[in-house]
Amino acid sequence: MWNEQIETMSRDDMRTLQLARLKQTLERVYKNVPFYKKRLDDVGIVPDKVNSLEDLQHIPFTVKDDLRDNYPFGLFAVPMKEIVRIHASSGTTGKPTTVGYTRADLDMWSECVARIATMAGASENDIAQIAFGYGLFTGAFGLHYGLEKIGAAIIPMSSGNTEKQAMIMQDYGSTILVSTPSYALYMSEVMQEQGIKKSDIKLKIGLFGAEGSTEEMRSQLENRFGIIATENYGMSELIGPGVSGECIHKTGMHINEDYFIPEIIDSQTGKVLPYGQKGELVITTISKQGIPLLRYRTKDITYLIPEKCKCGRTTIRMAKIQGRSDDMLIIRGVNVFPSQVESVLLGMPHISPHYQLEVSRVGYLDNLKVIVELEDESLLESFSQLEQLEKNIKQKLHIVLGLDAKVHLAEPKTIERSLGKAKRVIDLRNNSTSTL
Repeated sequence: MWNEQIETMSRDDMRTLQLARLKQTLERVYKNVPFYKKRLDDVGIVPDKVNSLEDLQHIPFTVKDDLRDNYPFGLFAVPMKEIVRIHASSGTTGKPTTVGYTRADLDMWSECVARIATMAGASENDIAQIAFGYGLFTGAFGLHYGLEKIGAAIIPMSSGNTEKQAMIMQDYGSTILVSTPSYALYMSEVMQEQGIKKSDIKLKIGLFGAEGSTEEMRSQLENRFGIIATENYGMSELIGPGVSGECIHKTGMHINEDYFIPEIIDSQTGKVLPYGQKGELVITTISKQGIPLLRYRTKDITYLIPEKCKCGRTTIRMAKIQGRSDDMLIIRGVNVFPSQVESVLLGMPHISPHYQLEVSRVGYLDNLKVIVELEDESLLESFSQLEQLEKNIKQKLHIVLGLDAKVHLAEPKTIERSLGKAKRVIDLRNNSTSTL
C-alpha cells in the first residue's frame, strides 16, 4: 500500500471526504472563476446549498472547448504568482488546452502517481526508464515525479532514438518502462532486430498510458518483454497521468477518489448511469487549486466497478477504456471503435500488431479498409496462404463489427511507427487522421 488510510477507506468515509472537498472546490471556483460563477448562477446552484454528492448531477458539464474558449488562463482559480508549472495539450485541432499547477497541485500529482506505481509493483529498488516526451505534455513529468517520490531511480530518456533506448535499457538494467503501449511494441521490434532477448534485460513492469489499448496488446507486451504490463489513466485537463491505475491483479484502474469524483453518463442524454453500465466518463476534480474542473467530459468510454479489489483497496475502479465517443466511426450506420478491430487483429497469427483503418466514401456509401502488416515477408511468396489469411481476417471482422471490411495485407515495416500515440484512423471522407 502507498496510502493505506485513503486507499482502503470505507465507502461512507470516502463519500464524506469527497463531499467536503467538493463544497470547497465549488466555493473556490464560484469566487475566483467568472466562467464557473456564471454557469452556476445560470442553473441556480449556490455552493453552500450543495449538501450531497447527488447534487453534483445538477451542475453543468465542462468540455474541452470551454478551456479553448478561455485560453490560456481564463479558468485559473488562483493568481499567476501562485502558479509554478504550466502544461498544455498538443493543440493539434486548435488552441491547446492550457493547465496550471500550484505547489500543492504538484505535491498532489506526485502522490497520485506514487500510488498507481506502487499498486503496479514499483518500489524504491526500481530503475524506471521514461520514454514519454518531456515538454508541455504531462506524461513524462507526471510519472517522473511520482516514481521519484517512492524512491525509484529515474532515467529521463524522453521519446525517440529507439536504438539508444534499447541500449540504455540493457546497460542500465531498467526494471520499469514508461511509454505508450504502441511505442513499447515498436521498441520490442527494434530490440529483436538487434538480437536483444528478454533474458538480456531486467525489465519487470510496464507502466503504459496516454492511448487506449486492448487485452490482446497487453498480452503482446507481456510476452515480448517478460513483464507485468499495467495501464494507467489521466489527461492534462484533469492533472495528467495519475487519475487512476491498475494494481497487479489488473481488474480495472483504481481511481484516486479523494481527488477525483467519477461519473458515467449517457453521451447523448447526459443522464448519469449506474455502476457497471458503460458510458462516457465524467470527472470532477476536488482538490486542484490551479485549474479545478467541474464535471469534465473526457469522451472516454468505460464503466465503474465499486466492489473491493483482491488487492485490498476499496477505491472505485474504472474498466479499461473501450474507445472514445469522438473516435467512434459510423460506417453504413454501424458504430465502429478502433479497439474492436485491434482485438481481432492482435489475436491472429502471421500479422504484426501494427495496423491502420482507412475510411473512404464512394457515392453515398462509406467503405472501411483495414490495412494489416504481415509479420514475416516470406508469407508474400504464397498466394494461397495470403488469400486464406485475408479471408480469415474478413470473417472475424464481420463477426465483431457486423459489416464487411476490405483487408489489405501490407509488407512488414511499411506502416509508420509512432514515438507517441499511434495513428490508427485515416478518414478520407474529410481528409483527417486520428489517433487511438
